[in-house]
Amino acid sequence: MAVIGWGEDLHPRLGKDMSLAQLGWHSGMSAGMLSKIENGQIVPTLPTLMRIAMVFGVGLDHFFAQSQDPVVALVRAADRLRLPNPPDGTPAYWFESLDYPVTQRRLEAYYARFEHGAPAAEPHRHDGAELVYVIAGELELTIHGRTQRLEPGDSLYFEADFPHRYAGGQGGCEALVVVSVDP
Repeated sequence: MAVIGWGEDLHPRLGKDMSLAQLGWHSGMSAGMLSKIENGQIVPTLPTLMRIAMVFGVGLDHFFAQSQDPVVALVRAADRLRLPNPPDGTPAYWFESLDYPVTQRRLEAYYARFEHGAPAAEPHRHDGAELVYVIAGELELTIHGRTQRLEPGDSLYFEADFPHRYAGGQGGCEALVVVSVDP
């Protein structure tokens, strides 16, 4: 594992609005040496990092990481996994994860296809919120004992911890379903 750069997200000095001179005074090191560490000109020893960490009240692990790159995941249409719901019997709909390679997602997005003549889905519930956007066809979504009919371009947002179910319209339906994931 290597010491990574001191980007704003990892640099405690920037978050505390502290100058190099102030950090030097608190850590007992020169501002020049601290500047060279920040700019990657020298690699600090563990005792040096420990002194800096103590000033900010963080552990040594604060300065070590695998990557701080933003998460970017491309899923090609041909590479999506197509799964039936329910997995056994006649599916009420098919869904494809649009973000499956991402771990620790903040949301989950699916392309859903409701085939003509498929049975209605069984009521289900889960944590978080859900947004359904109809791309083509018609979709009936039942929640709180009321059925909403959605047409192309319509969307419906709801708290998904209440039982809800889907049913495709006469000619089938295509929809985008986005579900929030609690951290």
